[in-house]
Amino acid sequence: MPWLYYSLKAKHKEWASPWQQTLQRNLSSLETVHFGEDCFIAPQAKLFAEPGRDIVVGDKTSIAADTVLHGPIELGSNVSINHHVNMDGGRSKIIIGDDCRIAAYCNLYAFNHRLSLDRPIHQQGVESKGIRLGKDVWIGANVGIVDGVELGDHVVVGMNAQVTKSFPAFSIIAGNPARMIASRQDMDEQALAQLIQEIGV
Repeated sequence: MPWLYYSLKAKHKEWASPWQQTLQRNLSSLETVHFGEDCFIAPQAKLFAEPGRDIVVGDKTSIAADTVLHGPIELGSNVSINHHVNMDGGRSKIIIGDDCRIAAYCNLYAFNHRLSLDRPIHQQGVESKGIRLGKDVWIGANVGIVDGVELGDHVVVGMNAQVTKSFPAFSIIAGNPARMIASRQDMDEQALAQLIQEIGV
């Protein structure tokens, strides 16, 4: 797991770093994936990035096992993508800011199917607006984020939330559909800790 890789002592990094460099080099030879410095990619992660749908991975960013990422996706620096996360950038891209944390089993899809009744859905194509997360955003486990959503810096999203609209910086949101329940700027540390315990992240 990523946190184990980054905590390795120097003597273990002597074999682990070349292993990661080889893995990332092989991925880049097969797909249009671009890695920054000191990234960690689990061998079981699936990255799909055909030409024109690049995946860009910032410095010190980690992608855990059993994730499925389909570009276009841009991950900032020091981002953590936990296991079983699914992302599809559609035509308009998913952009994840620096220092974001995305917990296990989250789904981010930057496209929607059209739903006209004059023909089957699979014949109608899709629309894509993109998804953008600001810096230092914390997404709890099992969260869904739909196309067109923008979350400002320092947002926290509670477990199992379904995010169907955009929220400003410092929002704490939860529910289905997600709604703003507090602002991180308006709470002391004790109240914030209690709220986080209640919504789960």
